[in-house]
Amino acid sequence: MSLAKAKEIVSGNPVVVFSKTYCPFCVSVKDLLSKLGSSFKAVELDSEKDGSEIQAALAEWTGQRTVPNVFIGGKHIGGCDATTALHRDGKLVPLLTEAGALAKTATA
Repeated sequence: MSLAKAKEIVSGNPVVVFSKTYCPFCVSVKDLLSKLGSSFKAVELDSEKDGSEIQAALAEWTGQRTVPNVFIGGKHIGGCDATTALHRDGKLVPLLTEAGALAKTATA
């Protein structure tokens, strides 16, 4: 049930961050996405009544139990380190653009 819910959230949104409100790594990923101008859906597992079930389902699905657990374009990206590494390597923005989470910049 929780796995189906997680997959539905991921398939219905270009970018999803499974997060906890008090987690500094989650905050830094959400800040990075915001700074880049990306739209994303944050699912705060500590605020959801079935948050721990969703987190367990994510661990089963992705092999990652920790948050943030980031998905872009339906693909599992990883956590804070993986997301910031993608950005450092210049690969995050193209992924976000491809997923439709970033408005294409208009060329003058």
